[in-house]
Amino acid sequence: MFTTLFSFLGGSVFRMIWGELSSWLNKKQDHQHEVERMRVQAELDAAQHGRNMEAIRVQAELGVKTIQVQAEAAIGTLEAEGWLEAVKGTTKTVGIAWVDAWNATIRPGVATWAIAMMTLGEFGAMVLSDNTVAVASAALGIYLADRNLMKRGK
Repeated sequence: MFTTLFSFLGGSVFRMIWGELSSWLNKKQDHQHEVERMRVQAELDAAQHGRNMEAIRVQAELGVKTIQVQAEAAIGTLEAEGWLEAVKGTTKTVGIAWVDAWNATIRPGVATWAIAMMTLGEFGAMVLSDNTVAVASAALGIYLADRNLMKRGK
């Protein structure tokens, strides 16, 4: 009887129990593996999202900087055009003799004054204020820039 029982349990029942136990262990390992894979995938996705957000932030900052540089360039262009128009305006005649004569003499007179002030200040014969230096520089800029631009045909 023990032989029959042992043969019965050792045969099909044992294989069935071992098969079920083995299947359960395999499913448990598969489940653990799947959970671990999902965890790692979530970490990778989070890291990718962080990189994407950083790239978007950098692109936005670069876009803002590009706009700022373009705005500064446009302002510089407008300032240069305004300066050029101001310089051109100093040589226009209005048709009134004494006004045209004044305009013809004031520019060389102011340029001479500016050169004299700068020379005296440079050699220490006179201490110039910042305002005097700024006015003399502006006067020389208009006088010399106008001549330079006229030479270039502008």
